[in-house]
Amino acid sequence: MNQILTLKLDDKVFTAIQQQAEAIGISTELLAANLLKQQFEKTFQQIINESENQLARERFERHFGEISLDCDMNINNESIDADLAMEYICNHIDKK
Repeated sequence: MNQILTLKLDDKVFTAIQQQAEAIGISTELLAANLLKQQFEKTFQQIINESENQLARERFERHFGEISLDCDMNINNESIDADLAMEYICNHIDKK
């Protein structure tokens, strides 16, 4: 979709755009439109990237939460080491 935009430019700015347009062989209006498009395409792309990043973060964060186990879990390293030692000893005693 295209829109019509009427601008009021300073004489110096208009003259600079007009001279540049004549130098490359296009209309002043087309050059002004292209300059605006180039300027805002970068901004628009940044907005899209930020939006995509936010959506990705939200999808990732849906995985956050807690889990409920039927048994108590002790995450104390000393307790874990003791449990592993007991399992090791029991496995070696059973095999004898």
